[in-house]
Amino acid sequence: MKSQVQDKFSEFYNQWLNQHEANLKELLSVPRDPSHDQLHRALVSKVGTHYKQYYTMKWAAAQLDVLGIFCPTWFTPLENAYHWITGWKPSMLFRLITSLRQTRFPGPSLVDMTDEQMKQIEDLQLRIRIEEDRVDREMERQQVSIADKPMVELARLATQVKNGEVVGELDKYVDMTLSSLLAGLERVMKKADCVRLMAMKGVLEVLNPLQSLDFLTATVMLQIQLRKAGKRRDQGKMMIMNHKD
Repeated sequence: MKSQVQDKFSEFYNQWLNQHEANLKELLSVPRDPSHDQLHRALVSKVGTHYKQYYTMKWAAAQLDVLGIFCPTWFTPLENAYHWITGWKPSMLFRLITSLRQTRFPGPSLVDMTDEQMKQIEDLQLRIRIEEDRVDREMERQQVSIADKPMVELARLATQVKNGEVVGELDKYVDMTLSSLLAGLERVMKKADCVRLMAMKGVLEVLNPLQSLDFLTATVMLQIQLRKAGKRRDQGKMMIMNHKD
């Protein structure tokens, strides 16, 4: 059952995704000519601001219902299968750059990256990988904390039953313990998002405006196509189930 926060964020995400698709149309249609440098910069800035809006709303929602963010109802199962701690994995961007340098899509700009740019990208990739590992370790600590002393004490209290009722202020203790655990999950989610933003910002700082256009075009297109594929799969499963009924 969806929470109110999940319902509200789902509504926001659908609107956000509509703008995402509109941004993609602009990215695809803008002239790929260096003489349009100012136009390129403006569009890159617009798409970057759109991404930041998503994380601003996401963090606000997480303050109200962090578990709802960890169980997103606005993504398809296929999208969730490829996610890392409530979103895309930052290192994916570097694999995407490698692919773009080999395919000349949608233009030749990433194929023409200089050796200096590639060195900067490699250095950034190493830093991002280190940050991903740190977040992974923090997430692991949160997951195993379920067996820490407070939770063990909670389990012990739950066994103290007298006349069919639990002895002690168990509900209060549960709320205090869960509050600490949820705060930990929120910290991990924000750290993961910060690494995502760090990776995106770092890549755009290395690329020139025209290269940034091609990179963002591929990034947005990949996200949208993955979602469409997930929806087609869900609709296909629903048709099969209805046919069986």
